[in-house]
Amino acid sequence: MHPDLLAGVRVLDLTNVLAGPFAGYQLALMGAEVIKVEVPGAGDLARSLGADESLSAAGLGVSFLAQNAGKRSLTLDLKSAAGKEVFERLVREADVLLENFRPGVLERLGFSWPTLRELNPGLVYCAVSGFGQTGPMRGRPAYDQIIQGMSGIMSVTGTAESAPTRTGFPIADTLGGYAAAFAISAALVKRSGTGIGSFLDVSMLETAIAAMGWVVSDFVIGGREPRAMGNENVTSAPSGTFETAAGALNIAANKQEQYVLLCTALGRSDLLEDPRFATRESRKRHRLELKTELERTLRTRSAAEWDELLAGSGVPVAPVLTVEQALSLDQIAERQLLHQVELPGGERSLRVLGSSVQVDGAAVGPGRRPPGLGEHTDEILSELGYSAEEISELHERGAV
Repeated sequence: MHPDLLAGVRVLDLTNVLAGPFAGYQLALMGAEVIKVEVPGAGDLARSLGADESLSAAGLGVSFLAQNAGKRSLTLDLKSAAGKEVFERLVREADVLLENFRPGVLERLGFSWPTLRELNPGLVYCAVSGFGQTGPMRGRPAYDQIIQGMSGIMSVTGTAESAPTRTGFPIADTLGGYAAAFAISAALVKRSGTGIGSFLDVSMLETAIAAMGWVVSDFVIGGREPRAMGNENVTSAPSGTFETAAGALNIAANKQEQYVLLCTALGRSDLLEDPRFATRESRKRHRLELKTELERTLRTRSAAEWDELLAGSGVPVAPVLTVEQALSLDQIAERQLLHQVELPGGERSLRVLGSSVQVDGAAVGPGRRPPGLGEHTDEILSELGYSAEEISELHERGAV
């Protein structure tokens, strides 16, 4: 299904690599028309990134394919006079402008926020950057790894011995993309009532810190220094990862009644009578002793067996899976998170992730395949009113 929640919304996506393109992809999945504006001859850096070297060599790297289905691609040289003129026309016809340049780059090209607003008073302009458009760090380059380290995420990830540890996926980029898509959607709601656009300044650093919610609040409100606790949950016990006869099992018995249900299901009523584990706070103080006792029983069966036995007990429990195993779950298959798309040329198809949100009871996937570099340039220029002769001249001048 390709929903119409953002039908009629035109987005100019000038972004590269992950955070910005991910934001644009979320908008495309919800029905927006997303035009990916790329540098002629090069395009998005992600076109050359990913696990499949042949795709990268063809300018369709896996990293690009992951978040650019549903978009059209137009190549444009924003440094040329003719390219700037094309961009002005695009801006006048657009609803959203999304970019993740370093702060000041678009302004130096002649398109500051006041200029953009003059061209299109209803424009929603979203700038995604590592540190934001203001402040002493605004000009510094930033990738996900940099933000994970500076935000404090790495300091609380891993064990006391292994921290600081990077999370296993670019979480700061992904969070930044979600924040941008949410802010854009909110600004479009405001514009629908007022006709006035907005300037949205998304800082990946601030988004990452804000996303740590409880961890940050423990420090700023509770005065507790956050620390790496591996797979243990600082707020409760038993809540973490436990070893079984085969495989790891996550258990989150965060409530007293869940703890009682767990001990009963495991046949360990003795743990209910142990004063070390009688209350929530005492269990947290003696979490390692409790873990040892529980694993003594859990090691008698595999994680899969315990999952089947405990699934209906009322205790939150699940085995720790690989990515391959997670994607093979019947739950994921039934809800159709993965969607089949063809590559340009139609000689190969592959699966991409759709939206994690179902709309009106249906799974949401991209409305079109990922674009080749500049594939829709002439089509979009024609829509802007350029004649065939003018389009040919723009090509000759290297503007597109």
